[in-house]
Amino acid sequence: MNLPYQFTWGIGRGLLRWLYGYECSGTEHMPKKGSVLIASNHASFIDPPAVGCALNRDIHFFARKSLFKGVMEWYLHKVNTIPVERGSSDVKAMKSVFKVLQNGEGILIFPEGTRTPDGSIQEVKKGVGMLACRGNAPVLPARIFGSFEAYGKGQKLPSSSGSVHIAFGPVLQPSEYDPGKQHKDRYEQAAKKIADAIKRIEKPAWRNI
Repeated sequence: MNLPYQFTWGIGRGLLRWLYGYECSGTEHMPKKGSVLIASNHASFIDPPAVGCALNRDIHFFARKSLFKGVMEWYLHKVNTIPVERGSSDVKAMKSVFKVLQNGEGILIFPEGTRTPDGSIQEVKKGVGMLACRGNAPVLPARIFGSFEAYGKGQKLPSSSGSVHIAFGPVLQPSEYDPGKQHKDRYEQAAKKIADAIKRIEKPAWRNI
């Protein structure tokens, strides 16, 4: 981790613990090295730091391109953030994902594509299947509990109460989600298997941090 990433990781973890009694479990499933796609449900702006702060290795993130201005652009690059153009097929961003994986690094993706409007896991986009299959990377499923209640879609301000817990499930190897190039619905099948792995994760009753 570089210094800006370490600083953000420490501050973010401390704030999440203080505000929401932040917990995590299943972190032993995260590969200590090598490429990995972390696939999580998405309910809140809290979700990216909640995932990143749970892991003891740095990962990459997405953020909308309009945020990359001035000092913010420098900072976002330092904390491994990839600019993406919302509402379009951003080829450059996709190439960045493959480059991250080729370099043996990790990246966080949200298969639903956007935050859930009601707290439930929404239908996933086939794009996650494409990224996983073409990237030929292990997938680490993650499920965040409580972030919708803390700062869900439609809330003007974060809640000052509640709890946030992130749980990780066993890694899916490419052979477990990729049906092969011969399948015409290859990416849809892969996306469904990744989504099912996320949905299978349950929140444990014990604290891990």
